Amino acid sequence: MTITSDAPGPAGSGPDTLRRLVAAWPRRATIRTDLDKVTDPGPYDPALMDYPVSLLPFAGHPSYLAASDEQRLQVNTLAWLAYNERVIAAEEHVANPTFEKLSHGVFPGADGVDAREAIQQSHIDEVWHTYMHMLAMQRSREARRVTAEPNDYLHPVTNRRLYRLADEASEQWERDLLYLLWTVVGEVSINAFLDLVAGDRTIQPGHALIARLHARDEAAHGPILAEVMKDVFVHLNAAQREVLVRRLPEAVTAFGAEDYELWLRILDFAGFADARAIVEDSRALPGAELMLTDFAPIQRLIRELGVDDRVDLDLPAPS
Repeated sequence: MTITSDAPGPAGSGPDTLRRLVAAWPRRATIRTDLDKVTDPGPYDPALMDYPVSLLPFAGHPSYLAASDEQRLQVNTLAWLAYNERVIAAEEHVANPTFEKLSHGVFPGADGVDAREAIQQSHIDEVWHTYMHMLAMQRSREARRVTAEPNDYLHPVTNRRLYRLADEASEQWERDLLYLLWTVVGEVSINAFLDLVAGDRTIQPGHALIARLHARDEAAHGPILAEVMKDVFVHLNAAQREVLVRRLPEAVTAFGAEDYELWLRILDFAGFADARAIVEDSRALPGAELMLTDFAPIQRLIRELGVDDRVDLDLPAPS
């Protein structure tokens, strides 16, 4: 079974939106306008943190607070490196393969001229973002003299949950739709994730800058992927739509999930003897499973798809 429709759908739900975003790309894209800021983000202040302390789920845990300044700084730097790895993994292993599928006609309804151009522009942006975050990580490693890290940061929780569902799927079309769904949820929601760092004044200005520049591109990608999803959705048959509707809540919670497996590895690596207790205590706190709660854009898309009465999604109010 391939991804084909039972009947033809409308030619496009938002051609004006796509046309406007395509036309703006040469003026908006950070790869064209901010190369110098990425390669030379300014001085590194060793007195500032690398990652917002407020985002560490165990920041107030007594055992963490009792650790030495050096130990807590190591965790903070590793948290910043892991944050970048999470962004890169989402781009390289989920978004980029999906953009390739969209470009090669795997999904019906995404073959209009404006959609194809917007998809290619977005794909270029995503490869650039990987480069941006790679440079940011290397700069931090040099500034903090990081000579050893955990053997790997794992694929982030968002990716791991996608891989599990894809492995369970028996048909290629279902795996393709899962990747499309994870990409759409990510691209529509990632600004809220990037903004956790972009506006923080307690960390290295260069780190906030990278997140802010990335978010500027994603402000265009979100509407692009929303329009693409609406166009693809009307071309799917009933079984394919059912897969998207059924898996959508899992994609949303996977994208917003706190990655406690990763935190355990980082605390272990930094020498916390009670790392597991710190993680388990933190995970037991109310609302601790999600690091991100603002999913207003994806909730709007669900309404625009006309499936809000079929999607079982219960999210806390944004904090």
